[in-house]
Amino acid sequence: MNRTLLTIALFSFLTGAWWTMAQPSASAHCQIPCGIYDDPARIAGLKEDAATIRKAVVSLKEMMGPQDHSHGEAGDLLMFNQGSRWVLAKDQHAQMIQDVASYYFLTQRVKAVPAGEEGHDTYMAQLAGFHRILVAAMKCKQTVDLKNVDELDAAIAAVAGWYTK
Repeated sequence: MNRTLLTIALFSFLTGAWWTMAQPSASAHCQIPCGIYDDPARIAGLKEDAATIRKAVVSLKEMMGPQDHSHGEAGDLLMFNQGSRWVLAKDQHAQMIQDVASYYFLTQRVKAVPAGEEGHDTYMAQLAGFHRILVAAMKCKQTVDLKNVDELDAAIAAVAGWYTK
């Protein structure tokens, strides 16, 4: 790995860690409970966040393609700046997905049904579906692999049917 890429990776990691800790969590919805829910809007938001993650990964991969150092230090610095911003955006949107899945769906919309009662299988499928989203979003933070973004899209699509009728 060349020195520029190593520097970008280290700076992006440190900046991302700081930014994640310094920012308040995204609010999915109140927990009063107010009874005002817009499940299709939340699903649309998850899809939009996933699209942003995909754009960030594609942009980072394009930036790390064949290096053109003809612009000198200023060009390298611009690439470093843009790369850092894409990593931050990717991680922030993955965190927003995790927050909505946890704070809105798992705590407010997925209703526990005891084993043996009608609806238990759906309840278990919903838990598994949102766990799949949480893990896929985590992997999107950890990597720049489009397979993880594909899995995130598929996980969101799998739960969308319960909430966008």
